[in-house]
Formats: sequence, structure tokens, C-alpha cells
Amino acid sequence: MATFQATKDPNAVIDFKINWSDWLNGDTISTSTWTVESGITQDSESETTTTTTVWLSGGTAGLTYTVTNRIVTAAGRTDDRSIAVKVVDR
Repeated sequence: MATFQATKDPNAVIDFKINWSDWLNGDTISTSTWTVESGITQDSESETTTTTTVWLSGGTAGLTYTVTNRIVTAAGRTDDRSIAVKVVDR
């Protein structure tokens, strides 16, 4: 599982996108599920055949939250990617 780093302000509502194209190698995303750590809010999510996106709001400044995306492909492969979202006052 790969983990990426990102930051957001506690008052921001922003999107985080994962591009799975290289890993998919011609396969496509069939389903996408996001798991969001308590304390930060998932507002919405979407996916295309090669990317997944989650919109997040809230969080407490100074804390880091793990947000994990699990996909299943048309060929039946499953994989996870996580984003460590550090909340900072800007």
C-alpha cells in the first residue's frame, strides 16, 4: 500500500485525487471505496475508469488523518492507496 502526504486547512473543503493509470496497466476501476479516519469528514467521492477522488472537510489543526482508497478492477484486482492528510492553519 502506497501512502501519499497532503495538507489542508481545517476550514477548507478540498478534493484529493489518486490517478491509478500506471498501476492499472490497461485495466479499469470497477469499484472505489474510501475509508476516512474519525475527526475529518468525507463530503463526497467519485471515480472514473482510471482515477478516484474524495472531498474532505474539517479536521483539527495539528493532527494528521489517514484516508484510504480501495479499488477493485474490472479484471478483479484489488489494491489500496492511503493519503496522510495533515491539518494546518494557513
